[in-house]
Amino acid sequence: GVNAAKPMLTEEDLSKIELLVVGTESSVDQATPISTFIHRFLGIQPNCRVFETKHACYSGTCAVMTAAHWVASGVRPGAKALVVTTDQSRMNLGERYEFVMGAAATAMLISAEPKVVQYELGTNAYWTKEVGDTFRPTSRAEAGNTDESLYCYLEALDGAYAHFKQRNNFDYHNTFAQHVYHVPFSAMSYRAHKALCREYGWKRAEMEALCDKKVGPSLTYSRQCGGIYSSANFISLMGTLENAESLHPGDRISMYSYGSGSNSEFYSVRVCPEARETVARARMRDKLASRRLLTVEEYEAVERERTSYVDQASYVPRRDTVPGLWDSHYK
Repeated sequence: GVNAAKPMLTEEDLSKIELLVVGTESSVDQATPISTFIHRFLGIQPNCRVFETKHACYSGTCAVMTAAHWVASGVRPGAKALVVTTDQSRMNLGERYEFVMGAAATAMLISAEPKVVQYELGTNAYWTKEVGDTFRPTSRAEAGNTDESLYCYLEALDGAYAHFKQRNNFDYHNTFAQHVYHVPFSAMSYRAHKALCREYGWKRAEMEALCDKKVGPSLTYSRQCGGIYSSANFISLMGTLENAESLHPGDRISMYSYGSGSNSEFYSVRVCPEARETVARARMRDKLASRRLLTVEEYEAVERERTSYVDQASYVPRRDTVPGLWDSHYK
């Protein structure tokens, strides 16, 4: 979370941030939030409200909307908010679906002068229903029913989209240049888009072509990260802004966020003139390419070590589990 935010923040930003919200379902403490640590290690000025949000993968969107509405309220003119999303899988070595789960963090600076996207806060629509599709009953376990989760995702999409249509006079296909759907795995975004476009009666070939054009760019980086929980929507948005060639300033992008348990939100953002250049400075493609490819043996050693630390009040992380990795990527 710290490393996601640190490269983009100036000294002026650090002096103006008065709200820090961290969205996560992977908190390291049962009482205090990760945000206190992120505040400390980033060197943000002390007159700042910090807290954590939790609602499975929706926690990041919840954090962003809290920050955006706070800025829009105008209670602190000129102040900024920082939102960080950070998660890792709790699927342990050898468990089912371990191979599609990942880890990631994103950071977003929210202000009254956006450079990436402008939130159209009046468009927001939401839907909630208590379900047990995925949950973490203990700090060591991640459990659930994948089939149920898939259908809960689609039911929540229908509910949030119906609410969106009630609140907004938008034609879905023609209003939005691109679409971002929560992406637990890449094929789910295509399935979600097809579900919302049934009303148009397109043939299969037309639908596949539209998915590739209007959803495909959002999966550019997500495909390389695996399931990344609260960060998924925002890494997908980065992929869209950097790789959708037909996207122009002022264009609208639809955003759909889903969190198990469950809650969903559907909303609109507009592309800022500086969006492509701002996102490019994050060097996402280079950072993904610079990752070290582990052997199966190295991966299993890292996973066994990680599991051994869970629920331990104190431990000293090893730096030689993967020879040279500490020096090349962390030191």
